[in-house]
Amino acid sequence: MKHMLLEATMPSTLADEFNPRLSAEARFDTAAARLGLDDGMQKVLRSPSREVIVHIPVLLDDGRLEVFTGYRVQHSVARGPAKGGIRYAPDVTHDEVRALAAWMTWKCAVVNIPFGGGKGGVICDPGVLSPSELERITRRYTAEIFEFIGPDKDVPAPDMNTNEQTMAWIMDTYSMHARQTVSAVVTGKPINLGGSRGRAEATGRGCMIVTDQALRRLGLERSSTRVVIQGFGNVGGMAAKLMSRAGYKIVCIIEWDGAVYNATGLDIAALMKHRTETGSITGFSGGEDMDKTEAMFLECDVLLPAAKENVITSQNAHKLRTKVLCEGANGPSTHVADAILAEKGIFVIPDILANAGGVTVSYFEWVQDRQGYFWSEQVVNDRLEEIMVNSFQDVVAYSDKHGVNNRLAAYMLALDRVAAAIKMRGIYA
Repeated sequence: MKHMLLEATMPSTLADEFNPRLSAEARFDTAAARLGLDDGMQKVLRSPSREVIVHIPVLLDDGRLEVFTGYRVQHSVARGPAKGGIRYAPDVTHDEVRALAAWMTWKCAVVNIPFGGGKGGVICDPGVLSPSELERITRRYTAEIFEFIGPDKDVPAPDMNTNEQTMAWIMDTYSMHARQTVSAVVTGKPINLGGSRGRAEATGRGCMIVTDQALRRLGLERSSTRVVIQGFGNVGGMAAKLMSRAGYKIVCIIEWDGAVYNATGLDIAALMKHRTETGSITGFSGGEDMDKTEAMFLECDVLLPAAKENVITSQNAHKLRTKVLCEGANGPSTHVADAILAEKGIFVIPDILANAGGVTVSYFEWVQDRQGYFWSEQVVNDRLEEIMVNSFQDVVAYSDKHGVNNRLAAYMLALDRVAAAIKMRGIYA
């Protein structure tokens, strides 16, 4: 059956196309219309459950008093506590946090774990703040949102410019207010504070698992599969490491300062060592440097964007020369680009499926903390693979059944599951 293209109109400006809230709403609208959801249910699914804005006074190291703005958006709690990361960046916006919270709702529903969606952010520049200043921001932010988070309410996690140390500060601050240790209030913690084995690799591992499934569907083999990865951090770097070990041919890595290419496959361990020693992937003896923009359009079998939002747009989607697009980042493709990707016949593994390995193992961490019993890394990886494989099959089955592309299928599946939970619970009045 010919797959229906996502309906998308050209935005009035590129700024509109790049607005994450508008992208989330456009995809929601198309999926909701295809499902035939009534206006009332659409309003419920579209509306955040709660939005919190806090203004955080912090004493800086030089004695100045500064006020930072923080957000926490709980998009849905219909299927369980809100779940989602906290990011620190100077360009954090309310719209961005809203969109990311909605994406978390759909992501958790796609992989069928008992969470809703949430997201947080603080407008700050971690690059110019000392560790002690970041700690004070984190602790005051936690205190301000204390009543809205918790193991049964909303479970934050690391995101852009936050890490396991940030989560340790949040867990400690929350526990001090609760007057008892509450390890399940956040995930992504250090192992010795209740973190889960396998969490650091989870998102990259999940990308590999769903790519494996795509290869099987398309009749491809790992050994002959050329992969281009944008981003060499926690997601892209881990995906590169794991996929290289599994027999994929990683032909190009793209970073913020350049790209490195080797047609026969890069030695990922050696490239990681080079980056550690020099601070850059460029100048690597095992490959040749190339323009980072042009590298995105190399002919390959798998393109895995794992860096930032809005890198595949209406301006460049037609240039892609890949068979599979596995979205390791959140929102790497704009909603306007969706129709172009579908028209080109690219097999898209959408972000709300492809990068859901992280939230899946965060769910495992939450379960382990509440049980007080911790699993081996092998158990974590086996259970992650089971969920990711089942979720991939659910999405492609939905795609085949409804005659839509994978992204629309993933959104339709997610909306269907959340709407079903709301209907079963009923509306309290």
